[in-house]
This record gives sequence, C-alpha cells and structure tokens, in this order.
Amino acid sequence: MPNHHRWAALTVLLVAEAMNLLDATIVQVAAPAIHAELGGPATTISWYSAAYTLPFALLLVTGGRLGDIAGRRRVFRIGVAVFTLASAACALAPSPVSLLVFRAIQGAAAALVIPQTIGLIRAMFDGPDRAKALGAIGPVMGLAAVCGPVLGGVLTQVWSWRAVFLVTVPLGLAVFAAAALLLEDRASARPRLDLVGTALVAAGAGLVVHPLVAGWHVGIFAGGLVLLVVFGFHQRRRRDRSPLIEADLFRDAGFPAALLTSVLFFAVMNGLMQVAVLHLQVAEHAGPGTAGLTLLPWSAGLAVSSWVAGTYLVPRFGGRLLFAGLALLAAGVAGLAAAFAAGWSPLVPLAVGGLGIGLFTVPFFTVALLRVRPEETGSAAGKSLAPLAFPHPTGPPRAGSRRCARGRPGCGAGWRTWR
Repeated sequence: MPNHHRWAALTVLLVAEAMNLLDATIVQVAAPAIHAELGGPATTISWYSAAYTLPFALLLVTGGRLGDIAGRRRVFRIGVAVFTLASAACALAPSPVSLLVFRAIQGAAAALVIPQTIGLIRAMFDGPDRAKALGAIGPVMGLAAVCGPVLGGVLTQVWSWRAVFLVTVPLGLAVFAAAALLLEDRASARPRLDLVGTALVAAGAGLVVHPLVAGWHVGIFAGGLVLLVVFGFHQRRRRDRSPLIEADLFRDAGFPAALLTSVLFFAVMNGLMQVAVLHLQVAEHAGPGTAGLTLLPWSAGLAVSSWVAGTYLVPRFGGRLLFAGLALLAAGVAGLAAAFAAGWSPLVPLAVGGLGIGLFTVPFFTVALLRVRPEETGSAAGKSLAPLAFPHPTGPPRAGSRRCARGRPGCGAGWRTWR
C-alpha cells in the first residue's frame, strides 16, 4: 500500500474510534431530556448509557475473532453500516423500550468495529510508523471525550435530544465510503467462535448489572453469579479450543489485579459523571447545554493529561505516575462533593479530577499489558479495552538494543523503570 494511502486509511480508523467514544459520552448529558420526553421509570436514565456499553464490552472479543475469521475490513464495514443505521433509528425512537433496543444494537455494532482497528493498523504499518499510528489513538480519543458532553448538551438545548444521535450518521456514512482504503487482513491461524461462552457471559453479566441499575433483586443478582460461574467452567473445558478468555492471561497475579482495578476505576468514574449530570440538571435545574459546558474542564483535563503522560511522563516515571493520578482524582472527587454541598462552582474540582484520570489511565494500561503476548492481545482487549489507551504499542526496547543505545526518547532510565 502506498505511504499516503496508509495514512489516509489510518484517518478512517481514527474517525471510527472517535465515533464510538462520541456516541458513548454524548448521551450522558441528553439522558434527562430523553426521559422527560419519552417517559418511563427513572431508572431508564442510566440504561440509556448502559444499554450501549454493556453489549459493546461483552462482544469485543467475539467481534475481534470475527475479523480474524471473515476479514477485518469486511467486518469493519459491516459494523459501521449497522452502527450508522442504528444511530438513525435511535433518533427516531418513539418509546424508551425501542430506544434501548437500538442503543444495544449500536453497542453490538461498535464491538464489530473497534477490535479491527488494532489489527488493521498492524497489517498496514510496521516499525516506527506502526508506533506512530497506534500512538495517534490516544489524542483522538481525548478529543472525542472533550466534544461528547459539550456537543450533547448544546444540541439537546438548542434543538432536541434526537440530534445527538444524528451526529454520528454523517460520520458513519463517510467512514463506510472511505473504508475501501483499508487493506483486507485476517488471521493466518483462524480461531473458533465461542458462541456458548459469549451467551453465558452476556446473560450472566446482564443479570448482575440489572439490579445495580433498576433496583436491588437478590434472585436476579444470584442468577447472574451462577451463570458467570458456569461460564468459568465452560472456559476451562474449552482451554484448547479458542476459549473466549485466554487462560494464560491469569498465569500470574498481575493481570487479574489490573483487571479488577480497571473494573473498580471505571465503575467509579462513569458513575461519578452520571451523578454529576443528574445533580446539575435535576437538583440545580441547569439546562443540558449548561451541564455539558460544566463538564468541559473534566474532559479537557483528561485529554491534556493523557497526551502529556503518554508523550513525556510515562517514559520517564513509569508506573509511579499511577499514584499521582489517583491522588489528583481523589482530590477532584472530594472537591466536587464539597462544591455540590456548599453550592460552589464545580469547575476547578472537575478539572483536577480529569487531570488525575489521564495521569492514571495511560500508565495503568501500559503496566497491565506488559506481560500480554501478541496472541493474547485480543482476549485482553475484550476485557479491559486496553489497546485503546496503550501509549507504547510496540513495547519497551530490548536491553542493549539500538533504539536504547541511540538515546532516543522513551529509552534509558524511563524504560528501565518498567522492568
């Protein structure tokens, strides 16, 4: 593939990445307005986000393996087409139930699109160009994180909540048309699909999450736990037949600990944003536009600190940056609680919390994937979304290699920190 075509193809993949995050974040601010028009129980406000993110997370590994089997460009285009149609259907939804169904279809389609990005970049680029291409994902995702809440608030207030779903329609059409630039690629050793495992983990996770969103129910929660235990035994039986979860990922305590940390961290972070949006619009009677603009310091802080951490701080300080990020996040959360309680402006605490998230996530995902072998990346990505935030995809240079000997950025003491 000619060099200029490769970088044009990379732009297609990055727009698809941004489209996914934009759709995940843009609805948070619009959710109260959606509920006000469509009605339904108050718990549906949380489900407008969860109905998208749950299928997306659960089907990532399966989506990646479909690309391995049928071809990554083909699966990418199918996913983009379904995603675009589902976005238009969301904008026309007449009821809460129909909107939730279309949101779930969006999430499932995104699970077909996003896993193909890493594989296609690896197929189109090598050497330093591959590192540059993968490294471009972080800033693009940061920009999408900044635009999502602000755009969602402004569109909802100026026009209608339905406009937030129409934003991704022209983007999806453009990505689908330009996907012809992508190189077709598939795995040389094709894995098998674990449809039973996918069904078990989807049903189990859905039953566990449902009481947390819709109201506590011991029976439903226990049923979900039972299905997840059955899923664990099923994966053990499929150990040599392309299991959904690679058992070798758990060969030492590092990856399970990172996985648990990731779950706790993002549960708190996403829950905090939901509470902040609801407090601004319900308790303080702010409009969607005001609520979206209020979250701008949070998103901007995240984008800036992610770029600074990935470019300068991680190579120098390594895993030690995690603790600085957590400290800033804790300070931001405490400041936000105090601001809401006292009626102060939440802008400064939100900016501090956003800075902390960026300083935490970049080194965290790098540490989490240090022991992951290339053949395990798809399975690891399906559980933690780690490749989307992996700032050094090619891994640390080998000790004594030319890259370190030349004293290039990211070598020397910074890389030794990782070891």
